[in-house]
Amino acid sequence: MKKLLIASLLLFGFACTENDENKEEELAQKISRIENGLQPNLQIEGDSIPRFNIKSRLKELGIPGVSIAVIYNGEIEWAKGYGIADSSENRKVTSKTMFLAGSISKPVAALRAHQLAEQGIIHLDSNVNNYLKSWKLPENEFTQKEKVTTRRILNHTAGLTVWGFPGYDKGDTVPTVPQVLDGEGNTDSVRVYKEPGESWMYSGGGYTIMQLMITDLESSDFPEIMQENVLNPIGMTGSTFANPLPDEFHSIAATGYRSNGAEVEGKWPIYPEMAAAGLWTTPSELILYAKEIQNIYQNKENGILKVSTVEEMLTPGLENHGLGPGVNEFTFGHGGADEGFRANLVAWKDQPVAVVIMVNSDNGSIIQEILLSIVEEYGLPGITPNKKKVVQLTEDERNRFVGTYKFEDFGEVYITLKENGLNIEGNVLDKPALLLPTSETSFFDKNDGTTFEFNLESEKVTGLEVQGFSAEKIK
Repeated sequence: MKKLLIASLLLFGFACTENDENKEEELAQKISRIENGLQPNLQIEGDSIPRFNIKSRLKELGIPGVSIAVIYNGEIEWAKGYGIADSSENRKVTSKTMFLAGSISKPVAALRAHQLAEQGIIHLDSNVNNYLKSWKLPENEFTQKEKVTTRRILNHTAGLTVWGFPGYDKGDTVPTVPQVLDGEGNTDSVRVYKEPGESWMYSGGGYTIMQLMITDLESSDFPEIMQENVLNPIGMTGSTFANPLPDEFHSIAATGYRSNGAEVEGKWPIYPEMAAAGLWTTPSELILYAKEIQNIYQNKENGILKVSTVEEMLTPGLENHGLGPGVNEFTFGHGGADEGFRANLVAWKDQPVAVVIMVNSDNGSIIQEILLSIVEEYGLPGITPNKKKVVQLTEDERNRFVGTYKFEDFGEVYITLKENGLNIEGNVLDKPALLLPTSETSFFDKNDGTTFEFNLESEKVTGLEVQGFSAEKIK
């Protein structure tokens, strides 16, 4: 009997080992398919769809490094780094390399505001000036009837200026948060420029007001508040909102790079606007934010926030923005763009799956290509490539768009005929681009899919619109 028992245990142990090895091999194959299955976000109907290898694609795009983490079935299934974290040190990216998260800082910072609301310390629909002590948001003609509230800051309907921040270089005089808000740094002052609640406009300035509100109420430094109440409780113990980045993290921090390969001054920027752009983290830690919110939302169990709070937070408002993250039909998350860094976090609302991708470059184009490969491998909904259909226009039909167009605040662009489309160039653009037609008046940039819509009056071209900006045809 004893021999039979020992034999059974040995067989069981062998079966477990074999099963584990099979799972590891299956995962390795899955990761390999993702690494070799990158596809362009812009796909033109009728053209073959190329597939890229992640390491080759990094070199082709001039991106030093990328780090990825994936949650599947509620747990981190894999995390991996590729490329270089710092070229001068020949230091490679690993899953433990830290990156700046850019605007993904916002939904993480929003958790503290929600906690304060749950505790009754603030009310999301009260005037933020009720809670600000060291500085007040100036009232003006736009705040006579409606006020700037925390809710409106969270979902970008507060009518506030300053959409983003460029950060500061090592050695710069870094302003205080009140100085930033009063325009004494490298950005304009944060002010109300339209009636709060009227419409949507992204504002990093609003989140900087929220940061000051939190520190005024708690009489403590923002990084300490976030570490104690948000980061540590959800497992992000190796992440920090501290800016400048403390010395203890320098050896594992990625250096930021420009699109041309030049190193960011001082290796990385400094952000006193921490809630808006200052979180340092890794994909493996940042994805724990998604895991925590998913667990609350999907399992209806209170966690860092109450279930009712998370349900409200993930209710899409104007421009599909919730109270912190962006929210779509299937997903919630946020993108990030700091000087020398790009990132994206995508979490599925009804599936325990999430992805975080971070690069140390101003060129973040590989992020969407990797995401599309992951989505294809896992069979996930809600993320699709940008597909375009090109129509044929004669040379005469395209010739009417040729000319000079002036953007009031940016400068001029020049359009000429090229191939079966149009060529556009000017100091407004990083480089010339080929525009291909999708209709008689609509074109798209063949490089990235950006839409250019031409305006006509009595069949005469009078201007163009792109990404919310208008230009007048002057020649």
